[in-house]
Amino acid sequence: MVWLGILIFILLVFLAFSAFVAYKMAKPPRFVGDWTPKDLGFDYEDVEFTTEDGLKLSGWWIDNGSDKTVLPLHGYTRSRWDDVYMKDTVEFLLKRGYNVLAFDFRAHGKSEGKYTTVGDKELLDVKAAITWLKENHPERAQRIGLIGFSMGGIVTIRALSEIEEVCCGVADSPPIRLDRTGARGLRYFAKLPEWLYHFVKPFTKLFSGAGELDMLAYADRIRKPLLLIAGEGDPLVRVEEVKEFYEKNRKINPDVELWVTDAPHVRTLALRPEEWKEKVGAFFDNHLK
Repeated sequence: MVWLGILIFILLVFLAFSAFVAYKMAKPPRFVGDWTPKDLGFDYEDVEFTTEDGLKLSGWWIDNGSDKTVLPLHGYTRSRWDDVYMKDTVEFLLKRGYNVLAFDFRAHGKSEGKYTTVGDKELLDVKAAITWLKENHPERAQRIGLIGFSMGGIVTIRALSEIEEVCCGVADSPPIRLDRTGARGLRYFAKLPEWLYHFVKPFTKLFSGAGELDMLAYADRIRKPLLLIAGEGDPLVRVEEVKEFYEKNRKINPDVELWVTDAPHVRTLALRPEEWKEKVGAFFDNHLK
């Protein structure tokens, strides 16, 4: 009986630890910086809009005088203030002549929301941003593109299938096999063994209310221009997983492209800035015209 009690105690401690890890993963620390588009030489407006499920999201509207607008979408644990890829992307898009609507996903930056769903309910965030754009600046919403990084890449892929107004998108380092990326993320973000993910995941879903996403299923549905970027040095998203999506989608989508680099996760822009800007710029110039 003593041994049974000890085993039950160990099991309860293990489950409690798994729940704690899940809570920390579902509630990432908020990243808020101090730069603004004004530092890039562009006037901007602080904006707020509300999602279908009642969350107020915070963002910047930068009107560049175009009828074409691009929404840059940040990754997990980051925000519009990210200076690894978001800052350079915002500047690049503005210098290219596009309007930019940048915002923080739920539970990130200055937006409301207690938990992230890492690509599930975040689709509602993009819908809310586009609704705000159409209602407040319809003349600037004639063509709408997305460029998403990591989690933002998930949302970009989903939006191409589920949001009519989105005409094209770039997905940089998008997780495709989500459970595999989640397990790698446990090691990458928390320095914990990947096998623990199978115990953490149920608690994460319990906290966040996130649904299951089958990203490969979207490869059978997208017929809009899509540029996929994958890096050989990515510890979270394997190139072969992105290639699997690409090969499946290209059977129905003549406008899907795949660019494989040697970069780590979402680092192609930082490591190959001119090449990235040329590739992404040509994509948007071609498909937002």
